This record gives sequence, C-alpha cells and structure tokens, in this order.
Amino acid sequence: MIAAVLVIPAMALVRADPHSSAWWAGVVLNTVIWLVFVAELAAILAVAPHRWRWMREHPLDPLIVLLTPPIMPSSLQAARLLRLLRLLRLVRLAQVVRRLSSDQAVRFAGLIALFTALGGGAAFASAEGRQVSTWDGVWWAVSTMTTVGYGDVYPRTDEGRFIAIVVMIVGIGFVAILTAAIAQRFVAVQVGQQVEDAEEVLEATEEQVLAEIREIGSRLQILEASVQRLARRGG
Repeated sequence: MIAAVLVIPAMALVRADPHSSAWWAGVVLNTVIWLVFVAELAAILAVAPHRWRWMREHPLDPLIVLLTPPIMPSSLQAARLLRLLRLLRLVRLAQVVRRLSSDQAVRFAGLIALFTALGGGAAFASAEGRQVSTWDGVWWAVSTMTTVGYGDVYPRTDEGRFIAIVVMIVGIGFVAILTAAIAQRFVAVQVGQQVEDAEEVLEATEEQVLAEIREIGSRLQILEASVQRLARRGG
C-alpha cells in the first residue's frame, strides 16, 4: 500500500527536466517501488500452495511486476499507472465504513478523495504528456471532483478520459457523502432543539398539573373542615 501511494510522487518527479536532481530522485524512487512489488510477489509465490491458481485469481500483481520495470522504454511509461490500481484495496474497507459513525465515514471518504485527487492528477498528467504538468493534473482532478470543471485542462487521450471517468465517479460520491453528513448534522441539531423544547413544555405542564393538584387538595381540606363543623352542629 505504501509503495502504491509513493507512485504518485514518483510520477511527478520523473516529469522534471531529464537528468536533474528531481528526475534522478524519481528514477530511484520508481526503481525502489518496483523492487518492493517484486519482493511482495516473490514472497506470496513462496508461500502459496497453488502458485498458478493464485496468479490466475490475482492477475494484477504479476502484471504490475512484468509491465512496469524501470528499464521499460519511455513510450510505455504510462503502464506505471497499473501500480495505482493497488490502491483499490482500500475498497475492501467499505464493509468497515458501514460500522463507522458519520464523522468517521466522512474522514474516510475524504482520505479516498485525497488519494484520488493526487493519484488521478498525476496519472492524468502522465497520460496527457508533457503539455500537462503534474500540478495542472492535480488542479484538473480537484476541479473535476468538485463538479466545477473550468475547461482550461481537459483529457485529449483515451487514457486521460478513462482516468476522468474514475475521478468523476469518486468525486460525485464524496460530494454526496459530504452533503449527506452536513444534512444529517442540521437535522440532528433541529431534532435536538425540538426535543429540548418538548422537555421544557413537559416540565411546564407538570408544574401546572402539580399546582392544580395542590389547589384541589387545599379545597378538599377546606370542604372537609366545613363538613366536620356542620356535623358537630347537627350533633
């Protein structure tokens, strides 16, 4: 997961001027990330009881190792985007989100949206070529996720359009979750105020009833005293 997340800054660094310090840092980071994926695949295959069956059921892991080596030609560098698909493991946490409170769910959705904005922006910039910088890609991703869409940057390639579809879906989902959480908070505040008002009315009603009961008791005492006086006179 950490290596998959580090793909985002690695993609940004390798877009710097060739042979610059930032470019070399990106090359080194890209190599380390690939080696991490190789080590993970080797460890899994070493303990898997049925290696070929496991590879058929998990084709993404070997594809990442085979299609994204650091020595691949520049024309195929976009294949590094496959590494970002490892972030899809976060989707498995959806079952956990169901048991979270609304605030925790919003924070989790915000984390997914952040990864999508950064990763989607870097992937978009890589897919569109040198005419789109990494910062332009992140700007495009944020404006797309918030449904603003200024139109100053837009996808021109099929890869860019595919990334745009994913970014739009995640963005719409996050906005929906955020809107629902805000609405829920307002409803909770309104319901709480109504409950407080009802409690105040109930307390006032109880006090009024108690006052009336005390008044009735006083009248009954007066009536009882009058009856006793009349009884003594009659006797």
